[in-house]
Amino acid sequence: MSTSTASPATQPAPVPGPANSPVTSVASGAASGAVAGVAGGLVFGASMAAFGMLATVASIVHTSSALVGFVVHMLFAVVIGAGFGVFVIRQRVRVCDTVFWGLIYGAFWWFLGPQTLLPLLRGQPVSWNLPAAQALLPSLIGHLCYGLTVAAVFVLLRREPGVARTATVAGPVVRSVVAGVAVAVAVRLVAGGMVGAWGEWLLIGGLAGAGYPLVFTAQRETTGPALARGTVYGFLLWVVIGLTVQPLLRTGQLGWSQRSAAVLAGQLPGYLLLGAGLAVVFTWLGALAHGLFTDDIRMFHTEPPGARGLRATGYGVLAGLVGGLVFTVVMVLVGELPTVARIVGSQAPAVGLILHLIIAMIIGVSYAVLFRRCSFDLLSGIGWGVSYGFFWWVLGDLTLLPALSGGTIRWDAAAIAAGFPSLVGHLGYGAALGAVYYQLEIRTNPWWMTRSEVETARAETRRDHALGAAPALWVLVVLIALTLPVLTSPPP
Repeated sequence: MSTSTASPATQPAPVPGPANSPVTSVASGAASGAVAGVAGGLVFGASMAAFGMLATVASIVHTSSALVGFVVHMLFAVVIGAGFGVFVIRQRVRVCDTVFWGLIYGAFWWFLGPQTLLPLLRGQPVSWNLPAAQALLPSLIGHLCYGLTVAAVFVLLRREPGVARTATVAGPVVRSVVAGVAVAVAVRLVAGGMVGAWGEWLLIGGLAGAGYPLVFTAQRETTGPALARGTVYGFLLWVVIGLTVQPLLRTGQLGWSQRSAAVLAGQLPGYLLLGAGLAVVFTWLGALAHGLFTDDIRMFHTEPPGARGLRATGYGVLAGLVGGLVFTVVMVLVGELPTVARIVGSQAPAVGLILHLIIAMIIGVSYAVLFRRCSFDLLSGIGWGVSYGFFWWVLGDLTLLPALSGGTIRWDAAAIAAGFPSLVGHLGYGAALGAVYYQLEIRTNPWWMTRSEVETARAETRRDHALGAAPALWVLVVLIALTLPVLTSPPP
């Protein structure tokens, strides 16, 4: 007796037809995106009405009617939503990555729309400067919420019917809630009242944990990419909870203005650490059933695991040293070395330089542990490095450095603005770290180079897993860094 249960790898590909042709798929994606654009437009339109911006949109058609402005706004929202649907279908964006691409899509249209096209259509000059960006901050947050809404609704519309996900999601949600509450406790112990009252902050940690596997479909990933994903998730939490939900519940108004956002900016580092810590702990808890830090078994026949660990450590030290030397330029320019020296009770710049380079090498080793085999080209190495450098600016410069040097941890807008030069240095450090580590790793361990067709297929799958959300994460990290001056600079 024979059966016809061929494996997925051996099943024939579906024959293109009217139901699954590329043209039909793109048209279906555009239709779903247009519907999602309606939902996003309603969310964004309500916020625009609250800030009196609909009349500005109406001026495109030479009227000041808010109703006309809303109609014009919704037309744009539908068309832009359809464009997002086409992009997702053509690029084959995975469900777990759609939210990140939605945020980038919204931010892109903020630069292209209110910053550029809107003044041109109104016959006004384009002003790409800090005061103009600060005046348009409510529009930026609105565009981010629009992109988030469009992405969420698009995923719901494209979900296959009849798929029961309760059993598969319940376990990750419980694990993620535990991780969120545990990380929230740790952040609250470090930050004190800067992140809010105990009960409120623990509730936020639990809600953040419950949302993480639902938003990202509980996809498994390694620790390094999870940390980058969680950092961006923390920024998303700050926008949704810190700037939107909490101000609405407390005052009935959105906290999207530049003045309100500057006041609430002190919560941003806490949210970033909450998101990063939540993602890392969630990943580690999930890895317990499979063994923590499991290495690539395909390399066992070439060298023992210990040798790989030592080699990665050495690469991390060297890459961290190069990144530290790049960072030293900024440290010298802003006079930060004496502050670093205070960690060991000194004020000498030379002591600060030595300690700074030692710390840079230690962080380089941690990068080697967390991001080993995550880079497939130079750009991906720089992207992961920049993401890690941004995380260490929050954890290091804003948190650990003042605590270890005898100062006080401050997460207010003034402290964040004062730390912006250090942020530039951390991003440069991360870029050099990721680039150098990739160059070292690729010379001796091109791990995706396989010979058999089966191993090639496995390598391609792993490559897709590692890089699916990576470009979106890198762009969002840069976006967050560029947004900080808009948030923290004194309003015009």
